[in-house]
Amino acid sequence: MALQEQALPLGGVAPDRTGNFRTDHLLVAEMIGRGAKVLDVGCGDGELLQLLESRGIDGRGIELSREGVNRCVAKGLAVVQGDADTDLVNYPDDAFDYVVLSQTLQATRQPKVVLENLLRIGRRAIVSFPNFGFWKMRLQLLIGGHMPRTENLPATWYDTANIHFCTIKDFVELCDAINVKMERAVALDLYGRPVPLNLPWWVWNMFGEQGVFLLSRGRVGR
Repeated sequence: MALQEQALPLGGVAPDRTGNFRTDHLLVAEMIGRGAKVLDVGCGDGELLQLLESRGIDGRGIELSREGVNRCVAKGLAVVQGDADTDLVNYPDDAFDYVVLSQTLQATRQPKVVLENLLRIGRRAIVSFPNFGFWKMRLQLLIGGHMPRTENLPATWYDTANIHFCTIKDFVELCDAINVKMERAVALDLYGRPVPLNLPWWVWNMFGEQGVFLLSRGRVGR
């Protein structure tokens, strides 16, 4: 299946609307309806959960670091310590309306298994990740000859938690391979602006610094 046939792009959020929140978090929040039950996997310090709560969304979180859990609990958020690679299997099917994995996919040991668990636990999943096909990363590899570093990915190769980088194209192909339906998709550029929807996928893969995808289960027996 051609890439253009696999996703339905979503109009993005203008960068001047970010305020105190990240643009990708605002996109995630706009994909979720009021009153929905949400699990944020790898919720960090709870910034996204706070945004969801402010919009009448019932958010819970799971976070690997004890420091992150403590910060969330101090804010009054419902967060437990856990590992996406090992603990998602303990959640029952269809426990949430949405399961969110924001900027965490590349740090998991088994991204494919994690993605499958997201869509088992939730009726829909929202996944965002840094695009390793972004032009600045390609240029650093081509000209500099070293592993890329950007504002969003500042760590050096030897001390980063990120172990499974992928491109937007890679992620689209993974979704197709495991029969995941892409309901909406957004590529955000260096400044947090959506890459125009009428451009071909290779442009998204080149100029999108990160991707945000709304996913659901594909048809059984496809």
